[in-house]
Amino acid sequence: MATPPDAPRELTVRGLVLGSLLGICFAASSAYLGLKVGLTVSASIPIAVLSITLFRALGRPSIHENNIVQTAGSAGESIAAGVAFTLPSLLLMGFELDLVETTLVALLGGTLGVLMMVPLRRGLIVRERHRLPYPEGTACAQVLLAGERGGVSARTVFAGLATGGTFGLLGGLGRFWGDVASWSFGRALPGGSFAVETNPALLGVGYVLGVRVALVMLAGGVLSYGVLIPAVHLFGPELTSPLVGAGSVPVHAMTPGQVRNAFLLYVGAGAVAMGGLLTLVRSLPTIWRAFREGLAAVDASGAVRERTDRDLPLTLVLGGSLALAVAIAVAPPLGIDAPTAALVVLFGFFFVTVSSRITGEIGSSSNPISGMTVATLLATCLLFVAAGRTGVPYKEMALATAALVCVAAGNGGTTSQDLKTGYLVGATPRAQQLAILVGVLTSALAIGSILIALDRAATTYVAADYPGFRASATRLAAAAPAELAFARAPTRFRDADWRVLLVRAVTDGVPVGRYLVGPDDRIAYRVDPGVCGTEPEQRGADGRVEKVVTKFDAPKAQLFRLVIDGVLGEQLPWGLVLLGVAIAIVMELCGVASLPFAVGVYIPLPTTAAIALGGLVRRVARGPAATPADEASPGTLFASGLIAGGALAGLGIALLSGLDTDVLGPDGIVRPVPLVTHFGLALAPHLLGEATASAMAASAAWTIAPFGLLALALALVARRGPR
Repeated sequence: MATPPDAPRELTVRGLVLGSLLGICFAASSAYLGLKVGLTVSASIPIAVLSITLFRALGRPSIHENNIVQTAGSAGESIAAGVAFTLPSLLLMGFELDLVETTLVALLGGTLGVLMMVPLRRGLIVRERHRLPYPEGTACAQVLLAGERGGVSARTVFAGLATGGTFGLLGGLGRFWGDVASWSFGRALPGGSFAVETNPALLGVGYVLGVRVALVMLAGGVLSYGVLIPAVHLFGPELTSPLVGAGSVPVHAMTPGQVRNAFLLYVGAGAVAMGGLLTLVRSLPTIWRAFREGLAAVDASGAVRERTDRDLPLTLVLGGSLALAVAIAVAPPLGIDAPTAALVVLFGFFFVTVSSRITGEIGSSSNPISGMTVATLLATCLLFVAAGRTGVPYKEMALATAALVCVAAGNGGTTSQDLKTGYLVGATPRAQQLAILVGVLTSALAIGSILIALDRAATTYVAADYPGFRASATRLAAAAPAELAFARAPTRFRDADWRVLLVRAVTDGVPVGRYLVGPDDRIAYRVDPGVCGTEPEQRGADGRVEKVVTKFDAPKAQLFRLVIDGVLGEQLPWGLVLLGVAIAIVMELCGVASLPFAVGVYIPLPTTAAIALGGLVRRVARGPAATPADEASPGTLFASGLIAGGALAGLGIALLSGLDTDVLGPDGIVRPVPLVTHFGLALAPHLLGEATASAMAASAAWTIAPFGLLALALALVARRGPR
């Protein structure tokens, strides 16, 4: 840990302003990625790099000021992920994306995550500093320290950054090799496979984690892809997804990824929930000691003895958590009552603890927040059913509960990562906690508008006719509560204002969704949302295609909607969930930490395999034992650069691959063309030909070869020894 001056320049106005602006930018990019592919990339390291670069142009800042910038900015990514993963489910259930509701979920959930992490800091960050490496937090600290020190450390970090970034761009944009090297076991083991994701950031994460945790995660992935998926193929080749409405493709026609999405997500969610519960039980003594130390560290005047051990007061934490619970219960847009608000606080504290610990073990980019959200939905819906709370209104309440917990857990993990960075650079915890609260406020105020704008940009209107239905006042009054309703505001379409009818349960043959209703009370158009929509073509009155848009699949939102419908409709595969619970218990009985193993079961095997390779490189290069000195070794510095470069490249690739520019075709139809194609950034097809480039990307041997060379380069750097 760095030894800081007694009164560093830390919590400055320009730092908070820059951090907030960068946080909003990364909130927008994270919301886009969350809707597009259901994944996000940690923003702390890219923001730290940008802060160092921008502040150098404005005058040399202190390392602590740069740390405040990345702390405030990191809130945007975690809040955007929680909101983008959950709230679009409303569109699938016949509700609206409401700006006020979205803002409240982001603000209240994000603040709850920060406050609940405060009493955990001493236990997770200080007491367990050698057991919980916080790979991305450590990497971010190395970037900040390298920017401050310069010299050989800076050269090593930025060499790793350049290497990781170049590797990611050559593969992802240049398409000289594939994203994943995969092998199928074929007839010997139907459905069995092994794969490695060629992501330099994951290689760096595995190196920082070490071989023990990395291999435990890999074991969970091997269980999923080498045992459970083949078992589903062998025993149920004709099975379809266990959830009603999730598709009718039989198992024998599914890829391993499709089997994972249809079956193993629930096994993994059960394992993560049980592993988190067991971890929380083991952590209770540490949590209690942290509370007692927090109280003992404050004297009668309220002053804390050491600056680097100064947190927000526990009275503020407890009072603020109580105030948040009251605000959640009384805020009309959320539709949550007092008992459910208590559930939010209870689940929030539980999953903030779990998320913070998982972030410490494997980093925030691999943190299975969606698994925690599924577990929250399962528990909430089950309690609702036990209490007789069924029907349309409770679907929205259950989703709002899960959304708040999702945002809290995500931001709690991000806060713990930031505090690890601060611990390594000698920052003031209280200053960081205040900075991330500012970042929560600014990002929350922006995320609702961003999400709604992304949905509207890809919304299309499809002509619809239901002759036997009229949205008259009499028909709406006869419907069950909340099943039929008009939206508060009309929609402008084809130079006319239309009333928007919200159908939340199948009524007179009209499916769930949103519809435009004319003056005669008849449905004229179905509103196909930009998020989770299925109709990419916007047609004119004469039936001709006017424009083609790109819809956002929002896979996590679709999963959560299926869970809500499944539980409240008593159609959820509880057997799969309990199978995951049993797996976590078995691992604990074997003396293996169940949480990293459960995470390995939940997340895709290619991710865990790449992390495991990084852990093996550290074992080979540095030996079996990891010491505090390793935090400043060339291997850790270079791995930190790989994480930073891979994160920046991944974010840029995702945006360039997903962002489109409208191009008017020769047929008179406007179609979106990816920027990668439009600007000719895919170099391999241009230089080598489309057929050769496609063959290279599809070849597992060719794809793994450059990734193996990257691992070898990391090992050679690590062999230099500590400086």
